[in-house]
Amino acid sequence: MTITTTNTNTIDARVPSAALTRASGASSDGDDATLATVGIDPPDGRTGVVGTAATFAGRTLRQFWRTPDLIVVGGLTSAMFLLIFRYVFGGAIGTGDVSYVDFLIPGLAAAGAMFSGTGAAVGVATDKASGLLDRMRSLPVPRSAVLLGRSAADTVLVAWGLLITVGLGFATGFRLHGSLLETIAAVGLCLVYGAAFTWPFIYMGLVAGSAQAAQGLSFLAFPFVFVSSAYVPVESMPGWMQPVAEHQPITPMVGSVRALALGDQAEAALGHTAAWFAVRAVVWSIVIVAIFLPLSTRRFAKA
Repeated sequence: MTITTTNTNTIDARVPSAALTRASGASSDGDDATLATVGIDPPDGRTGVVGTAATFAGRTLRQFWRTPDLIVVGGLTSAMFLLIFRYVFGGAIGTGDVSYVDFLIPGLAAAGAMFSGTGAAVGVATDKASGLLDRMRSLPVPRSAVLLGRSAADTVLVAWGLLITVGLGFATGFRLHGSLLETIAAVGLCLVYGAAFTWPFIYMGLVAGSAQAAQGLSFLAFPFVFVSSAYVPVESMPGWMQPVAEHQPITPMVGSVRALALGDQAEAALGHTAAWFAVRAVVWSIVIVAIFLPLSTRRFAKA
């Protein structure tokens, strides 16, 4: 599009015509042309956030596809933990009337975000070191949308790990005892928990000085998995450790998925209903996002 000023000078403006506004006039001596003022209206807030998040999520997923080692390592990690606990430690862990494999697989499924978290932290740190995040900060896009896109892409990796865990679980003797609706609810809760836990790891990647440091920081989250009901009943832990295990986010998350998988026998086996666990787990998920999303956004804005 060509914008003509008061003399023969022209300006080529390669921006959408809807975004142009004119300002005309001449200087006091009439020799200088007054250039047109070009303004671009900011995108609608909701559209801007959703569009930017979708674009960045797509970019990250394409990166995963081009580097399949990330996908393979995530699947192998889930498989390794499952096989070790199923066949090495399983015979020594008492779970009452519930078989250990039926006790274990829901725990691994619910806590799967922790195993995908290392990749999330390292990926964010790598993007930061490469200058990608600096370029994204220079664009007129919502800061939180870039991180939302990263969270969405990492949640897809959580879903991949969940698929591996459940598939291998069925191959090693795991069986669902709940209804189809309970099964769908269990899968949905796993994804909710996985999405919530991407945020602490995104924050770790932003504060880490390098990808290696991000990997080290991410291992700090692993005690939350082991000091929980994911692998062993809380009652089997030392007395001083039981309150810690019961009042941290992983235990109610695991309990909700396990109760849905066990169906009618859940309350007798676990002491509470699936709804009792789920309410507490969802509250924990909201708290985690409410803390780490703003922290990550602020860190990204000034990193």
